[in-house]
Amino acid sequence: MDKSRARERLVVIGGDAAGMSAASQARRRKGPGELEIVAFERGHFTSYSACGIPYWVGGDVTDRDELVARTPEEHRARDIDLRLRTEVTELDLDGQRVRTRDVDSGEESWTSYDKLVIATGARPIRPDMPGVDAAGVHGVQTLDDGQALLDTLEGTRGRRAVVVGAGYIGVEMAEALIKRGYRVTVVNRGSEPMSTLDPDMGRLVHEAMEGLGITMVNDAEVTKILTGDDGRVRAVATQEGEYPADVVVLGIGVRPETALAKAAGLPLGPHGGLLTDRSMRVRGQENIWSGGDCVEVLDLVSGQERHIPLGTHANKHGQVIGTNAGGGYATFPGVVGTAVSKVCDLEIARTGLREKDAHSVGLRFESVTIESTSRAGYYPNASPMTVKMLAEHGTGRLLGVQIVGREGAGKRVDIAAVALTAGMTAEQMTALDLGYAPPFSPVWDPVLVAARKASVKVRRSL
Repeated sequence: MDKSRARERLVVIGGDAAGMSAASQARRRKGPGELEIVAFERGHFTSYSACGIPYWVGGDVTDRDELVARTPEEHRARDIDLRLRTEVTELDLDGQRVRTRDVDSGEESWTSYDKLVIATGARPIRPDMPGVDAAGVHGVQTLDDGQALLDTLEGTRGRRAVVVGAGYIGVEMAEALIKRGYRVTVVNRGSEPMSTLDPDMGRLVHEAMEGLGITMVNDAEVTKILTGDDGRVRAVATQEGEYPADVVVLGIGVRPETALAKAAGLPLGPHGGLLTDRSMRVRGQENIWSGGDCVEVLDLVSGQERHIPLGTHANKHGQVIGTNAGGGYATFPGVVGTAVSKVCDLEIARTGLREKDAHSVGLRFESVTIESTSRAGYYPNASPMTVKMLAEHGTGRLLGVQIVGREGAGKRVDIAAVALTAGMTAEQMTALDLGYAPPFSPVWDPVLVAARKASVKVRRSL
């Protein structure tokens, strides 16, 4: 500890969900007289919902500031020394200090720490191909990215958009662009959209997207982005053809932003994310924690480390880190991989393992798919729903659930998420005492129908 300082200093790298949750929780536990907190953020915003950006771009959220949970001024009012437009460029672990650079002036300096939080998030995958840096090509990860895309949409005469990638961001951005009045083509290298689903469930998403007027191009690899004489994007090229575009959105996914950690020799997992223990402390380090999109977490179903960049996890990580950095004790046990999304009125949800995930960790399983409705069939506006369930061969342990349907479908995945966390079998699930009334569910909820069918198939396979 620096003898010139009477207080311990906690330095936080990253001003979004994990970083500022950690800073705020540490401040709750220790007052300014006990702990100095300095946070560095290279962007213009803090504590915002990146998950809400597609809905802001699409016009469902009208004001960018609605996505901000806590402003820089609010953090500073709580005695957190938050420094915007300041990028951390180097970690000196032996000297317990970080090198920073003012993004606007270029001025550099060192800041010492007693405790360090690395919450550097993730960066959009930007493929190395001709034209990817052309005007009109956008990744969407931060509020700054969202604003840049909106500026392009408002300043572009043409109404043709190409989305590269059909994961969560790609599908949500396709919907946003449809709402903006664009003709949208989605170019996807997979066989179906939403690779977080099994292909048979992804096919349902494909059909729904085409029903909305979105052109789906599957099994296609983008090779280059073509530009006009003005340097702006004019088309996206694959080996099979070209797709005209006035704007291109990259929705290929993200990677952990761990260049700083790697350069400092901190441990990274197979997916490039930082490795931590259950207290979110970086493995092998006493005074460094990490959380959010830059870490890998334990999958409670497979027992493997995974990179799952979600705001729900990041906020929980921050709470755990802040408690521990503030002198308490908390742990983050792991995840089951729950996610939910939508494209217009189609709801898409999944939790646990896909078939290929189960195969990759050597699990034998039974798989069932059922068709049901969101409400009692006779009740007005009952909508169709497809539920797929995986159960372990022999034991019947629930391994995963995928749901595609209309209103009322998506959040049903939470039933399965709880069951997975509890280690329940499909047969045990059939006895769950779920709420029932005709406006909300059939007598047998669709998830329980799938559980019944899966438990029967498990028994017959023995």
